[in-house]
Amino acid sequence: MEEYLAVKQEGIGEIIEKKSRFIGHVRAVGTEEEALAMIEQIRKKHYDARHNCFAYSIGTGPQPLLRFSDDGEPQGTAGKPILEVIQGSEIKNICIVVTRYFGGTLLGTGGLVRAYTDAAKAGIEAAEIGKRRLMIEAEIPMEYADLGKLQYLVANTDAKILDTVYEEKVVLKIRVYAPEYERFTAAVQESTGARLQVIKTGEVVC
Repeated sequence: MEEYLAVKQEGIGEIIEKKSRFIGHVRAVGTEEEALAMIEQIRKKHYDARHNCFAYSIGTGPQPLLRFSDDGEPQGTAGKPILEVIQGSEIKNICIVVTRYFGGTLLGTGGLVRAYTDAAKAGIEAAEIGKRRLMIEAEIPMEYADLGKLQYLVANTDAKILDTVYEEKVVLKIRVYAPEYERFTAAVQESTGARLQVIKTGEVVC
């Protein structure tokens, strides 16, 4: 996926339902190990809570890894509602843990579903959510005489110059949004009579 929504800054949101506290923790996770580490960290922090229910989604493709847990709440009242919030938000690589401190009043299955749903949403609202994009990094070696032309070309595209190395030749190190990469390389070829080559060096998500 070349562009997707992600958690850029973790968030913590809280709701109160009939004296029970529901604390929604939201964080970006890149692997299942990171998700499990987050869950364990929150369990230790809130060791005195009645429940620490969670759901996470790992991967940016059409079939991400999905896991959830009710952590002792009635089946289907906690983990699955949290997962449904994740899926509805379309945020990728995310883990949500909702901690519950029991307030003494039973909420019933419907009340629990609403509370865990609202707490998960509160966590997302407290987090910073933004787009992540797949970028291609590349180098363009050139003669010094070509530098001005290439700098002008880059300035008028979606590309960004990361560094300029001055040696026997000049090397521009650039970053280009993946869907624009082929168009950018074609523009370089056209503007220099196919004298210069754009050499791909890697991919990053940012």
